[in-house]
Order: sequence, then C-alpha cells, then structure tokens
Amino acid sequence: MALSGCGDSGTGKDKNGSEARAAGDKASDSKSTYRLGEASPPQESTMQKYKGSTFTVTPTKVETGTKADLDKSGLQLDESDSSKVPVYVSATLTHTSGKAMTVGDMDDDLILKTDKGERTQAVIVLMGQAKWPNCPAPDTEKQLSAGQSEKICKVFLISEGQKAAAVELSQGFTADPLEWPVKN
Repeated sequence: MALSGCGDSGTGKDKNGSEARAAGDKASDSKSTYRLGEASPPQESTMQKYKGSTFTVTPTKVETGTKADLDKSGLQLDESDSSKVPVYVSATLTHTSGKAMTVGDMDDDLILKTDKGERTQAVIVLMGQAKWPNCPAPDTEKQLSAGQSEKICKVFLISEGQKAAAVELSQGFTADPLEWPVKN
C-alpha cells in the first residue's frame, strides 16, 4: 500500500495505534479538549517557508446563522448547498515564535463538527466576495510576527436542522484533532 504509516482519515487514529504517535508528537501526552476561549498548545507550522514557527488558535464564539443570511451573502450556491445554514466561528490567532506568518496559513486547519458527526471546512470564496452579518472576511495575507494576534471570523456551512457541536483543529493524519465543544 502506497500510503502505509499515514492516518486513517475515517477515524482520526493512525494505523499503528498510539505507539507511532507517542514517538514524534508532544501533544500525545497533553489534553485534546478545551473550553471556548482557551488557547490551543503551540502549533508548529507545516509550511516549509515557516519551518519552526509556532502559533496558537483560540476559538472564542460559535453562532449559527439563518438561511436568509446565506441567501443575502452573495454566495453562488450549488444545488447541494440549498439546504445549508452558515455557522460563524470567531477565533484569535496568536503567532508565538519563529518567522512571521500570514493569517491564512494559521487558520486553514479549523473544522466544524455537527451534532450528527459531520465535519466541514470553512467556506472559501474563489471569485468575488460573500458578505456575512457580524463576520467580516479575515485579511488572510496579513503578516503576524511573534507576539502578535489577530481576531478572525470563519464561515462554515452545515445542513439545516443540525447544530454545531465542536470546533476542531486538525493535527494532521497522525494525531486526533484538538476540540472545543459548543454548548447549545
């Protein structure tokens, strides 16, 4: 198999159990569930140009929008998205050490998990703009140096009738994601 040693994305566990994770992952000994407003442990950048740089992610607020928000956003929807509603996730990104990083390289591992177990990544607008109430698009090109923070808001689409259950931060294929449960 060409992908031996990679994680099983269906379960979030690596194929070799915790043994493989303990060898190279400091987070294997620390907690993985946090309260909204509590910062993640320092995350090391996976980007070659930021090698050795670290940052923290602090989800602070999760709000579910309405179908009307989606209709007014200006987003061109596929037929499959017609029964979706937006969820707004506010977070603070803090650059903790190393070479300056862009906001966009610190926020792309955020995931929203629903009460039905579905996971979704934030909406990415390729052309044009989308407007959301109380959730301005972050300046993804803004550079942060060590010690600097930026408040951001990301939009996720979930199926109508579902609720946001947790904000997750992906830890790659070899470790479980960090999780911030949402109290509904």
